[in-house]
Amino acid sequence: MNDLKALTPKDTVSALDKYIIGQDEAKKSVAIALRNRWRRQQVEPPLRDEIAPKNIIMIGPTGVGKTEIARRLANLAQSPFLKVEASKFTEIGYVGRDVESMIRDLVELAVNMVKKEERSEVEKKAREMAEERLLDLLLPSMPPPGDRSRLEIPANVETPGSDSDEKSESTRDRFRKMLREGRLEEKEVEMEVTQAQPMPMIEVFSNAGMDEMESNLRDAFGKMFPKKGKMRKLTVSEAFVILKNEAVEDLIDMDKVTSKAVIRTEQSGIIFLDEIDKIVSRQGGGHGPEVSREGVQRDLLPIVEGATVTTKYGMVKTDHILFIASGAFHLCKPSDLVPELQGRFPIRVELKALGKEEFFRILTEPENALLKQYVALMKTEGVNLVFAEDGVLEMARLAAEVNQKTEDIGARRLHTVLERILEDLSFQAPNVEDKTFTVTADYVREQLSDIARDEDLSRFIL
Repeated sequence: MNDLKALTPKDTVSALDKYIIGQDEAKKSVAIALRNRWRRQQVEPPLRDEIAPKNIIMIGPTGVGKTEIARRLANLAQSPFLKVEASKFTEIGYVGRDVESMIRDLVELAVNMVKKEERSEVEKKAREMAEERLLDLLLPSMPPPGDRSRLEIPANVETPGSDSDEKSESTRDRFRKMLREGRLEEKEVEMEVTQAQPMPMIEVFSNAGMDEMESNLRDAFGKMFPKKGKMRKLTVSEAFVILKNEAVEDLIDMDKVTSKAVIRTEQSGIIFLDEIDKIVSRQGGGHGPEVSREGVQRDLLPIVEGATVTTKYGMVKTDHILFIASGAFHLCKPSDLVPELQGRFPIRVELKALGKEEFFRILTEPENALLKQYVALMKTEGVNLVFAEDGVLEMARLAAEVNQKTEDIGARRLHTVLERILEDLSFQAPNVEDKTFTVTADYVREQLSDIARDEDLSRFIL
């Protein structure tokens, strides 16, 4: 978490601004929450344990950037980050995943993250070990002086004199030099490659809470069916990759990795709960699917409040995991959540609907802007695609207009509009003679005017 010291709230907002237009309030809240992760680590232990994360609910219509903020935050967080759909969880007793599974998934992510860090630390040592083992394969035993048959030294390699006292070391050093220079890449060696034995297909069909059992069963069967070695002929380059990976696995201390991963999950884990409005009871009744929806909230409550979850890596406490929830709340309100859960999300941020001005900026400003993507795609066909400013403004206007007349799906409407406008060009691109194509306002109107005018037609096509 010390690496986060450099990432101030302003830095986080600036990084999010590269990909997300507007929604400054949401960016600000998320940036503060991320910074508070680091601040808490600087507090002395007795008080540190009392500082609970301030969970956030982001409220706004679809397509305004809620999920994109979460996706980009995952790259900035430098901590275990998991995005889950709240609607895939069900109450205990119903078919579906239980809420504890997201903590197990988060720990799994943390283990992979720590393992990757450890791998980078032992990479150099692993390369050296792999190199030595590869030299052992290339030089299984030294032949008598003057016998070159077992060394199979390439014809273009100069060999020094055959002094018997220095033969072994000089030959090994010579082969090491050739190996590092890549002159033995295509040479074949025979080595034993470990292969996992085929295991029986295991799938647990039962109520929620059984996915951990399935994972444990797979681990148990993995020990019952140990890996077997098989002799294979490989090129030096292929063998080096396998030997290096084996060396890395030998050098990494998995007990240390597991311990660090559990601590990192507990102290700096972040879970993004998308579509939380889908588990809100809409009728206030206790019948049908409403029972399961409210049941998920009750099951979610102890996890958000702070509970101890059993995972295959040990017990994990959720007291200091940050939860960021989001939902459109079209058919319900955040106040329809059970009161206890409402209290666990003290920060509420409303994201604004997008209009013509925002659409124009979304099309042109972000580093991964849609127009840049289409220009890059057409460039692969040798077509220089140019978007005139009036053409972009017309696209933004039409997208906003269709959103007003039909269902408002936010910036996702731009994907539909652009695909419709560039459909003919995409089809004919490999065969067009004029390799420069300019999208103007007239061309946009020509492609979309009839559809945009006919409200019934635009419902189906745009």
